[in-house]
Amino acid sequence: MPEQSNDYRVVVFGAAGVGKSSLVLRFVKGTFRETYIPTIEDTYRQVISCDKNICTLHITDTTGSHQFPAMQRLSISRGHAFILVYSVISRQSMEELQPIYEQICQIKGSDVQGIPVMLVGNKTDETHREVQASDGERLAARWKCSFMETSAKTNHNVQELFQELLNLEKRRVVSLQVDGKRSKAMRAKDRLKGKCAIM
Repeated sequence: MPEQSNDYRVVVFGAAGVGKSSLVLRFVKGTFRETYIPTIEDTYRQVISCDKNICTLHITDTTGSHQFPAMQRLSISRGHAFILVYSVISRQSMEELQPIYEQICQIKGSDVQGIPVMLVGNKTDETHREVQASDGERLAARWKCSFMETSAKTNHNVQELFQELLNLEKRRVVSLQVDGKRSKAMRAKDRLKGKCAIM
């Protein structure tokens, strides 16, 4: 199990071209890139709340190819949570997740039941489908993980995906909402709204 720290590591896996990078970029930067650029491995950081402390969410966007098995094993061993992405327009992309899920189970061992795993059907904005939502629900039930459909292009369920993944974490309280100094400042600002000051 990864060490408890101020970091929370989410690893995104899936076949090439399913939209892993698009989901991550939409969540972190609010942008969508129309052109496909293959990823080897990128890590993005976001400030979140862990057990009411500020910590760093590390999102590792992995390669869609199988050329780097050592990097994949390292990402799994260091990861706290996993997003397994397929494209709803490609049944093969869903089938390619099976060995990745098996490797997560093998590396995490008996801990795997306590680890947040989200199966994600991306590209729901596309009209042609090879994979129905019911197929994703069945696979998620078999793997005992959560399931959601998204569209990075239209920003459908992207924020919800990451919040739901953090909600699945039972070993500590993790949230996209940062508590602490910023919320106190916001409360003070709210108190001052509508009040006049005589100079």
